[in-house]
Amino acid sequence: MSTVPGPEPRAPKPALVFDDPLDQQSSDDTDRGWGERTDSSGSAADLKRFLDEKPPHHL
Repeated sequence: MSTVPGPEPRAPKPALVFDDPLDQQSSDDTDRGWGERTDSSGSAADLKRFLDEKPPHHL
């Protein structure tokens, strides 16, 4: 009688995905995080935007 252990089961290989990656939306496809502001109107909002976006050498 042989007590040699059998081969251990292998972990399944990851499945290959053949989808077109350009069909999926990436995080760069949205305007989120690109400085988009909420729609606010009025002179106070315009002044705030001007002061926020003013270059440092224009102090």
